[in-house]
Amino acid sequence: MIKDKTVAVTDCDHKDMKEEEAVFARCGLNLDLFQCKTEQELMDTLPGYPAVLNQYAPFTEKVFAALPDLKLIVRYGVGVNNIDLDAASRHKVSVCSVPDYGIQEVAGHAFALMMALTRKLLPMDEAVKAGRWDYAESIPLFRYREMTVGIIGLGRIGSFFAELVRPLGCRILGFDIADGVCGPNFVESVDFGALIKESDVISIHSNLETSRHLIGKAQLADMKPTACLVNVSRGGIIDEAALADALNRGALAGAGIDVTETEPLPAGSPLRTAKNIILTPHMAWYSEEASSDLKTKAAEEAARYLTGRPLKNQVNCF
Repeated sequence: MIKDKTVAVTDCDHKDMKEEEAVFARCGLNLDLFQCKTEQELMDTLPGYPAVLNQYAPFTEKVFAALPDLKLIVRYGVGVNNIDLDAASRHKVSVCSVPDYGIQEVAGHAFALMMALTRKLLPMDEAVKAGRWDYAESIPLFRYREMTVGIIGLGRIGSFFAELVRPLGCRILGFDIADGVCGPNFVESVDFGALIKESDVISIHSNLETSRHLIGKAQLADMKPTACLVNVSRGGIIDEAALADALNRGALAGAGIDVTETEPLPAGSPLRTAKNIILTPHMAWYSEEASSDLKTKAAEEAARYLTGRPLKNQVNCF
């Protein structure tokens, strides 16, 4: 039986479904919440549902083949790396994301990491608490007007980050893999190699689908030893072992990492013991307002489909 008046939530770790329920109630729709983690659980649970909301559960060729009634997946978030987009397109399943719910939050988190790293706030805090009172432990620090900030990815978040950096007077470089994307007019568009070599801070705002393994040993070696690297985008863009090695050797001054290739970060990850690194638990997206917007916008996209209205944020084509 086709459940064309009910949206399935495949999995979700949010504290409640209040926003989704409010959206669906206005549209005469219902919600069924599950906690699927595997392909088999998805295949066993979702027959008959044309539209689903999804957080982490994996949608693969095998899953799509087993769910012929499925027509729409809306993912809670910007990225869709747990969904095989090619397989979705082959099976005529529209995949949507929520690209605009946490722009200010993610850009602000990157900016906070940049400021903490470039002013060495964490090591200085530790020094004072340990009984040392000596600014010389922070040497060298640099004036922002003399620094160059490089931004990889000039979409909504990267452009907002550029706006936050601009009042500091830094030179701002930008590179985007997508042709024709150049960000705000005050951002100097350069090629990837130039950005890597010339920047004192590099902040990553690209998606995993286009940027997997973008920064490895060679790119880290090309960075200034006084540079800092910030990633609030997706794990898997940076070679984590190579990053830890560069930090421990002093070949890179610092890193601020909110996302890792495996989450939660494994106990044995070399990032946990790397020098001059700030680690946060994939929280850049979060504020109370952003969390509410994410849930509301995801539900609204599913409701648009089930009530015959055009989708706003489809990421695949067929």
